[in-house]
Amino acid sequence: MMFWRSVVGKLAITIMLLVSFVLFILSIFLLQFFESLHIEEAENDMMQMATKLALLVEQQEDDIFIQDSAELMKDPSGHVVLFYPDGNTWASSSNDELLSDLEIDWLRNEEDLNGVLTQNNEVQKEIIHPESNLEVIIVGKPTVDEGAVFVYQSLDVIDQTKTETRKIIYLAAGIALILTTFFAVFLSTRITSPLIKMREAAHELTKGEFNTKVPILTHDEIGDLAIEFNRMGRQLKFHINALRQEKEQFSSIVSSMADGVVTLSRNGEMIVVNPPADKFLENWYYENNINVNLANPKLPTELNEVLQEIVSGKDKVLREIAIQGRNYVMLMTPLYDGAHVRGAVAVIRDMTEERRLDKLRKDFIANVSHELRTPISMLQGYSEAIVDDIAESKEEKNDLAKIIHEESLRMGRLVNDLLDLARMEAGHIQLNKDIIDVETYVSRIMKKFNGVANDNQIHLSLAKDIKMREAYVDPDRIEQVLTNLIDNAIRHTDKNGNVSVSISNDEKLFQVSVKDNGSGISEEDLPFVFERFYKADKSRTRNKVKKGTGLGLSIAKNIVVAHEGTINVKSKLNQGTTFSFQIPQDNK
Repeated sequence: MMFWRSVVGKLAITIMLLVSFVLFILSIFLLQFFESLHIEEAENDMMQMATKLALLVEQQEDDIFIQDSAELMKDPSGHVVLFYPDGNTWASSSNDELLSDLEIDWLRNEEDLNGVLTQNNEVQKEIIHPESNLEVIIVGKPTVDEGAVFVYQSLDVIDQTKTETRKIIYLAAGIALILTTFFAVFLSTRITSPLIKMREAAHELTKGEFNTKVPILTHDEIGDLAIEFNRMGRQLKFHINALRQEKEQFSSIVSSMADGVVTLSRNGEMIVVNPPADKFLENWYYENNINVNLANPKLPTELNEVLQEIVSGKDKVLREIAIQGRNYVMLMTPLYDGAHVRGAVAVIRDMTEERRLDKLRKDFIANVSHELRTPISMLQGYSEAIVDDIAESKEEKNDLAKIIHEESLRMGRLVNDLLDLARMEAGHIQLNKDIIDVETYVSRIMKKFNGVANDNQIHLSLAKDIKMREAYVDPDRIEQVLTNLIDNAIRHTDKNGNVSVSISNDEKLFQVSVKDNGSGISEEDLPFVFERFYKADKSRTRNKVKKGTGLGLSIAKNIVVAHEGTINVKSKLNQGTTFSFQIPQDNK
């Protein structure tokens, strides 16, 4: 079946059918031609003989000579009948038997032949013999005084000649057909062999093998086609490389952008998503309690609504989105395929930092004033009480002095924290890195909080996934970070709550996660937890036993950043908070 579908088969069959048709028509014409030719030649020969015999009858009086001459000139398969002017008849047959009287009477009285004897007309035709009912060729030549010469023979001899001629024509046609078949297949193979090479090369091109070349076997049109095919392969390779470079350049530009970029198809499929956009999607999934499906990620509702506006005909749509306390501004514009909208591109900018800086500028003086006003007021009030001798006994004066001392220490801690934070943000922090045993290090820190956790009736747990025993960090600074995170978790978790610490360490990352199921952080405050003077409790009286300065998380962030790491927070109000930080270990 493959042969009939191939170009070789189609071309060979076409040539064979064409030649077969030509041979068939030619054979029919040749058969008709040779059949007519044999009959015409036989009639001409018989008429020449009849003419000669008629001339002898007219010129010779010797009947014996005439008859002998007739026997010599007669064809072995023919018959000769002489009608003399005196009415006598002489006949000679092919088997040396005398013709019957009936046959002679037939020649004399046959209507078609009678004109030879009565009207001196020549006759030359095919007619049916009365005795044998065979078709014969008969010619008649008149002589003087109503005499005549008749010569005739059966068509069987001519039929045998035609049969032999037909065999020769059929044999020649068969040989021609066989040779045609051979040369058709040979020619088709020669023509299609380069085409097969081109098909194989085209198959290689579809697989990306643009270095594939077709051998140039001939210098005709097919050879020119092979040359152009090779040139096309080179041009394809050039353009594909150019497109690949453009794609890599575009991908690098999109990946390095600080803004999130999401390219969408018309039906909402996300085609291109850069890292900042991935961060936005991760926060959106977390906010909406949706499990991430990497094979078919769900398009955020806000993006889908804007996409429908773009598809309906808008040139651009600007939308603000607030997720996990972060403020995003999204600008979406359409992508066209001619006049048809085939999709859209959304640029998502995180405006949280700008909003944060603006808020920080407004709140900094208020926060510092608030933090310093309370201890200053207490220092002023209790010192005036001592000066005015309101405290009469020594014990009362000692109590007032003790309060003044504690408030001064609190102011000192606040000032020291501000100085440390200022140095860190100025880049003057100095790390004393060392190799620590992770398990021993973390266990020691956890022991410090077991008593505090028990006092507050909070369950404190530790989960470890330590693949590498040692980590390379500044132990004092990291302990400061852990202490701050665990202390915050305990202070903001109600009784019978849970605080879980997870530690993991491998060749690449030292990771810590502190998770609680406490009060959580409101969405509007979440972006500012690492800022100076941030406190979850706006009244700042949540825990009167142990107050903070509001600088701990800011200091923790600067310590982690100094280790070239990252610190993150995820929280939902009244559900809990998770702080996590990662420090790379491949820079030892």
